[in-house]
Amino acid sequence: MLRVLAVDDEKPLLEELLYLLRSDPRVRSAEGAGDATEALRRITRALDAGPDGADGIDVVFLDIHMAGLTGLDIAKLLAGFARPPLIVFVTAHEGFAVQAFDLKAVDYVLKPVRPERLAEAVRRACAQLGRAEEPPRPAGALAAVPVQRPSAPEVAVPERTADQIAVELGGVTRFVAIADIVHVEAQGDYARLHTDEGSHLVRIPLSTLEERWAARGFVRIHRRHLVALARIDELRLDAGATSVRVGAAELQVSRRHARQLRDLLMRQATG
Repeated sequence: MLRVLAVDDEKPLLEELLYLLRSDPRVRSAEGAGDATEALRRITRALDAGPDGADGIDVVFLDIHMAGLTGLDIAKLLAGFARPPLIVFVTAHEGFAVQAFDLKAVDYVLKPVRPERLAEAVRRACAQLGRAEEPPRPAGALAAVPVQRPSAPEVAVPERTADQIAVELGGVTRFVAIADIVHVEAQGDYARLHTDEGSHLVRIPLSTLEERWAARGFVRIHRRHLVALARIDELRLDAGATSVRVGAAELQVSRRHARQLRDLLMRQATG
């Protein structure tokens, strides 16, 4: 069973990758690192502990484009060690495959990551660690390694009806009623939909949902938050700062949106 470190500086993507890895029965443990510095610290600790140490890492699932050192830089550094962990690149860019395999990468997985494609990367890592026999590749066999074309992002998944939005987790598509969404939080190019039961990540920018759901009573209260007006329980003013309570969450209201929000709530209250 594999001990895995996943490295990505986009938190939503890292969380999704870890979810998929932890769902694979061949993965004993999967930990995450949000940047190259943290990743190198974890890997160095693992190398110091040795392959049988408590902090050992068998495979690093590594993004390429990150702030500071890139995934390729990390792989080059690891190549200087006697027994480095295996590398699987996970990236949104096709153009680095040749460099990746020159660095002895086990696999090159394109985002958005599909469970069956990640499962194949795990299989390759298990085979290499177990020294399993695989069919020999011809010279210059990069073409023999399947490189997946990017599949359609979640934003392209159609809504089943105008009253629902499709969300995807671990390869399973669910349909969430828009009426059940309490507020929406921006996470980069993604948005996290919060309901009373939990949350769901979709690859749709907050600005798109703001425009699409304005007629449904969703209002922007902050650059990071979109709220269902009817689900606001309290409006709070404290030393010039404005916030709202929606369910268990308290969300800040930016100054540029505060007056408009107060006017909307007053109109709603007076019918």
